Amino acid sequence: MKLPLLEKINIPLILAPMEGITDYIFRNICINNGADAGISEFISSEAIIRNVEKSLKKMKSTDDEIIKWVQIFGNNPSSVAEAAKIAEEHGADIIDLNFGCPVKKVVSKGNGAALLKNLPLMQNIAEEVVKAVKIPVTAKTRLGWDFQNIVIYEAASRLQDAGIKALAIHGRTRSQLYGGKADWEPIAKVKKTSKIPIIVNGDINSGESAKAALEITNADAIMIGRAAIGNPWIFNEVRNELENKPKIEIPLKQKIETCWQHISEFASTKNERVAILEMRKHYSHYFKGINDFKPLKIKLMSAETLEAVKSILNEIESKYF
Repeated sequence: MKLPLLEKINIPLILAPMEGITDYIFRNICINNGADAGISEFISSEAIIRNVEKSLKKMKSTDDEIIKWVQIFGNNPSSVAEAAKIAEEHGADIIDLNFGCPVKKVVSKGNGAALLKNLPLMQNIAEEVVKAVKIPVTAKTRLGWDFQNIVIYEAASRLQDAGIKALAIHGRTRSQLYGGKADWEPIAKVKKTSKIPIIVNGDINSGESAKAALEITNADAIMIGRAAIGNPWIFNEVRNELENKPKIEIPLKQKIETCWQHISEFASTKNERVAILEMRKHYSHYFKGINDFKPLKIKLMSAETLEAVKSILNEIESKYF
């Protein structure tokens, strides 16, 4: 079974899975601004099996998402396979396997990027999931655990043999976390020998960097993560660059409207208090580059109600128009 997304669209633009960020509300915002698909926050396979409500809610999607792409993690092949079947029953169109999360609390339990130190287990997990579900399975990983252990070539070969249908590669090692610079050259080498689509990820934060990543890697798709936080318009920016169209500046008014859409939809599905707390991580991104924004940012960060947030957003609009 192939991935229609990669067959029907020339260089699909995909929102990377990010914990605490890529809930269905933010995925929809990105899709409405040029993303071709978005991947859910990662979900623990054990939590799915235990029917943990908070984890199951991460699988929620809306009609705006043509593709429901669910990422799961774990290090027990049978458990991950069982979780994948449950995700499929909940309507997932694609299962993505997390073999790349570098966060200490994840790798310390043998999950995420820790599997770069145990490629046979990584392969076994992928094999069991592929056998367990009828939908396509993809994976996301990194170059290796550290610079002394660049294992992406073997990892890619093993995952391809396991039957995954596409592989997203972040051009950093686990030891780099999100520091340093992403290296796309190893991704280019994987692409040359791969029989499955390769998705380039890491340091793609503009139309220019996306084009450069494609020129180096010849990847089949582009995955954008942190650069989309507070900047969902990056997908349209990248698409315009790839199609040699003029760059479009996003008016502040549109940023304000999108920010309000984000928090109000968040509040309608969870609750006002949770929405206000969760949105605090987004404000500096939505209004990055605005002169003398710090006093207003402080106000936003201390706002306790939706009414207060709306009032401050109106104040921002009044000040800069």
